[in-house]
Amino acid sequence: MPEAAAFAAGQRVRVRTVDPDGHTRAPRYVRGHTGRIVEAQGQWPLADDRAAGIADPRVETVYTVAFPARELWGEGTHEVTVDLWESYLEQAAEERA
Repeated sequence: MPEAAAFAAGQRVRVRTVDPDGHTRAPRYVRGHTGRIVEAQGQWPLADDRAAGIADPRVETVYTVAFPARELWGEGTHEVTVDLWESYLEQAAEERA
C-alpha cells in the first residue's frame, strides 16, 4: 500500500545538500535552496536506485517544487519548477518552528 505524501501543496521545503557518489536526479542548482510544493505527482521508483541497478528500487512520492528564479539565479521575477523525489526534500526551517 502506498504511503501518504509527507508534504502538502503550499508547504515550504528545502532540498537536501547531499552530493552522492552515484547518480541523482536532484539538480545541483536547487540543492540547499527553499521552494514551495506545487503538487504531489504520485509515487514512482527512485531513479537513483534504478541507476544503481537495484532490482527493487524504493518507491517515493514525486513533487513539483517551485523556486523563485531570483533565489536560484540572483535575478528574475518568475518561478522555476523541478520534479523531486521525497527523499531529496526536508521541511524548511521556517516550517519547523
